[in-house]
Amino acid sequence: MTETAISIALSLLSFMMTVIWGEPLLRTLRHFKIGKIIRVEGPDTHISKMGTPTMGGVMIILPVLLITILMNATILIGLEVFGRAIVIPLTALVGFGLLGAIDDWEGIRGKRRGLGMRARTKFIIQVVFAILLAISLKYLLGVPEVYWPGYDKPIWIGIWYVPIAAFIIIGASNAVNFSDGLDGLAGLISVTAFISFGAIAIMQGQVFVARFCFTIVGALFGFLWWNVHPAELFMGDTGSLALGATIGVISLMTGQWLLLPLIIIIPVSEVISVILQILYFRMTKGKRLFKMAPLHHHFELLGWSETQVVQRFWIISLLSALLGVAIALV
Repeated sequence: MTETAISIALSLLSFMMTVIWGEPLLRTLRHFKIGKIIRVEGPDTHISKMGTPTMGGVMIILPVLLITILMNATILIGLEVFGRAIVIPLTALVGFGLLGAIDDWEGIRGKRRGLGMRARTKFIIQVVFAILLAISLKYLLGVPEVYWPGYDKPIWIGIWYVPIAAFIIIGASNAVNFSDGLDGLAGLISVTAFISFGAIAIMQGQVFVARFCFTIVGALFGFLWWNVHPAELFMGDTGSLALGATIGVISLMTGQWLLLPLIIIIPVSEVISVILQILYFRMTKGKRLFKMAPLHHHFELLGWSETQVVQRFWIISLLSALLGVAIALV
């Protein structure tokens, strides 16, 4: 009960900090014209979003970073709110956030305006970050390598852990990035994922991991205050790459990464839709499997409103995440 109360308190604190500094951040982004550039090939309904402030992931990352540092300082007075293990997911959040910020800036003000960083360059950096994080998880933290549903002891996978863990971090990061195309969608999906893994961490007795998850949840709700339709702010790659990578790291820290595709079923579906669209296009020499990929654009072009897509996708995400947590309890 005490642990739940602390986690909720941290969530409320990060929510208040995020909402309070949201308005100054919005003014700053508007002043420097850090606005979203909309793809010409995207749905016509998105043209109105042109110029909306982006790089809003900063709104999430900074409060979480500040709270984590301040709460770690409480060890000086005999309290330990966050343990040292949180350094690794915090590094993922900040590191991938910086990568996303560079990508966003390059796409807005850089030489590759409207495009962002070169895909190969960004992917290489992601791989390096992910491998370093995977090595840290295995050899510095000694996290449980993987839990099989119904079996209460972790299974050792040896040398395969680092490449699998790196793949999970990169995959989750890009999956959430693909989902960040509609107002509130990536934020709601991320909230669901962090609550799910926070609950799993509490059940495992990993209190510091749970507290960190709920701190991010509060910051995400604060961001969603400005991101719900019609959005006044987008998270950009600054937020989506950071959140996805951190979800991947947290899933690895709990050892329940086999449940990750269930808990983030919408981002996984978005990635699969893109892969299938490309393969089908090449195999049929120009035909399309979906009206547009990622998947959320397909449903928009079928006539669903943006709000309908977001709410229905979130319902699916929530139900799937509940199933994932239930399996973790087995």
